[in-house]
Amino acid sequence: MEKEIKINFEVIPSYEQLSDIEKILFDKAKSVRENAYAPYSNFFVGCALLLENGEIITGSNQENAAYPSGLCAERTAIFWTSANYPNEKIKKIFVIGGPKDDLSSTPIPPCGGCRQSILEYEAKQKDVIEIYFTSPKGEIIKTKSVRDLLPFSFDGTFL
Repeated sequence: MEKEIKINFEVIPSYEQLSDIEKILFDKAKSVRENAYAPYSNFFVGCALLLENGEIITGSNQENAAYPSGLCAERTAIFWTSANYPNEKIKKIFVIGGPKDDLSSTPIPPCGGCRQSILEYEAKQKDVIEIYFTSPKGEIIKTKSVRDLLPFSFDGTFL
């Protein structure tokens, strides 16, 4: 028997249609993207997190010649947040990525490892995290939870 899964997401056509806080997150993610260390892939990603207390935390991807030793922008920001604000909820995550000098308009979603890490933090804080992803220009995709990007998810309830 074949079944179908439907996910929910919103398309925000342009930067101008973001709310004030979403514009701040976009700008911070775009700015920190310039700090990415990506000499091997030339794929630069910036991430900005909005915490429940109003703090904004940023991170960029950091590569290493031994590829598994690098870390994505999303996990850089999430893990730093957990270490420094262990009891603070993450409300929103804004991700901007793409090749350093290619400003295409294709929205770049979090990778599978980052989706799994976001899922872990949704479970930890017992609350959803809105996810926005885009490229340096063009439309922005918004989901209300990582479960829209990871419908068959594996979490601690299986253990």
